Formats: sequence, C-alpha cells, structure tokens
Amino acid sequence: MELNVERVKKNVAASTTEDLLDRATVFRNGMEPAALMIIDAELQRRGVTPDEIHTHWETKRADVLMVGDVARRRSFCDRPAVVRGWGWHWFWGRVPLFPRLFLYCDIHRRR
Repeated sequence: MELNVERVKKNVAASTTEDLLDRATVFRNGMEPAALMIIDAELQRRGVTPDEIHTHWETKRADVLMVGDVARRRSFCDRPAVVRGWGWHWFWGRVPLFPRLFLYCDIHRRR
C-alpha cells in the first residue's frame, strides 16, 4: 500500500501537538519514514524543540504499554494505552454480553 503524502500532511496539520509528540516518540517505530519526516517538520514548525520531544518520550515510556518497541493504542481512541482493565462488551449498548479486556489511555483510564 502506497503512502498518500497529501492526506498525511492534512492529517498532521489538523492534529494536536500532543498527538504529534506521541506519534514522533512512542509510535515512531511503527510508522512510515516519510510520515515521520512530515511529523518532525510540523513539530519544528510549531516550535517544539528536540529537548521537548525527548522529555515527552522520557515521560511517556515509563507508563505506556508496549508491544515490542511500539506502544499499544487505547481501545477507543488513538492515544497510547497506559493500563488494562476489565469491562463489559455490550450488545447494542444496552445488554452486557461478556467481560473483556480493554486498554485505557491516561485521560480515559478508570479510577
């Protein structure tokens, strides 16, 4: 499958700096080199320094659940997962069918 550079550029321009930092650090090893060049250029354009990128990586890597050298994504959003927890798989959002393991990010984790 070929990388659509224009689509990647639009996506990167619309993304938050936090999302771009996640892609440039914890998701880096699972991404296309061309997409990483676009992300790195956008972070530089936004004034994010290499030291800030390194600090983001150091902060995240201690908590993020990894599979090999790539972070796992949360079950319901694209943020890196930091904790696993059991929940119910719901049928039509009304009937609990069976328990299952979910991945949660730092924002959506259960307390």
